[in-house]
Amino acid sequence: MSQSVAVSGWGHYVPEKVLTNQELEALVETSDEWIRTRTGIQERRIAGPGETTSTMCALAARQALERAAMASTELDLVICATTTPDYLLPATACLVQKLIGADRAGAFDVNAACSGFLYALSVAAQFIQAGTCSRVLVVGGEVMSRFLNWKDRNTCVLLGDGAGAVVLEATEQPCGVLSTVLGCQGDSERLLAIEAGGSAKPATAETVARMEHYITMRGSEVFKLAVRSMTQAIRQALVKANLSSLDIRMVIPHQANARILGAVQHALGLPREKFYVNLDRFGNTAAASVPTALSEFLTAESVEPGDNLLLTAFGGGLTWAATVIRWGDVQAILAARGVLPAEATLAPANGPWSVVGGPV
Repeated sequence: MSQSVAVSGWGHYVPEKVLTNQELEALVETSDEWIRTRTGIQERRIAGPGETTSTMCALAARQALERAAMASTELDLVICATTTPDYLLPATACLVQKLIGADRAGAFDVNAACSGFLYALSVAAQFIQAGTCSRVLVVGGEVMSRFLNWKDRNTCVLLGDGAGAVVLEATEQPCGVLSTVLGCQGDSERLLAIEAGGSAKPATAETVARMEHYITMRGSEVFKLAVRSMTQAIRQALVKANLSSLDIRMVIPHQANARILGAVQHALGLPREKFYVNLDRFGNTAAASVPTALSEFLTAESVEPGDNLLLTAFGGGLTWAATVIRWGDVQAILAARGVLPAEATLAPANGPWSVVGGPV
């Protein structure tokens, strides 16, 4: 019999450095009005010296573990979703595992671009449902700023850096991942790509001179496919979960572009307040986008057991995904692990336990 899978901890990290639209005006031919009207973005965060995907993911992970009142040594597996790994080898998940001290856990990366966190979440849930693992950390992190051509306004105004994380664990409660839809349309035309740096086109002086290590995107074509794919994936995920859009407490979408989010919202017939948006403050953080938005929402809002959350994304590859999660009773889950009230307090904004000085 398969186990249910609950989210028992969440966290996120964004760098301190803020890059505003006004500052971008000095770097590239653009304007604050142009960026805001076409993307909805006002500012984004940029990683500082010494900050990497793994260091940011580790900070988000520690926050998630603290909320879950769980020691890192209790984890069975660490999965990292990223398009901007610290290195081609080793995997960034392995570095995160080391940084947080999860020395019992296996670790590996998932690369599905902006959809990566939902792909990783699906993999993690199945490890738990199959009984292979009991506790899994899923992190999504990106340092997109180091792969940007700061003279290309089609990309540099959109992207930012950050990381988000969740702790998943087995539970007997009727909650967790109710449905998942994954999709892909192999990007043979390179609509959204980093051309050089892999085995097909290894780094050379020529590839660097041609700026082939930067992200390129054909925006109008990606826009149309993103709207269509996320809308279809959401509808399919709702059907698989035997729910309607009226049963969803909140949609946590990939923060790609305000016009994309508006088009998906309109296609589904949902009110604006049903879509959580932090795009204006962080921009598009790729695989970090959904977990960062999810963490912010869970920290700010009261989520009750039985509430349904819908997560969706579209990214390079080209990939897309949608997942329906039914919220569990996090207090009861922690109590079943033996976490005592003296060790944790209820966070005033969100209900589930927030551990003060808990094990990390």
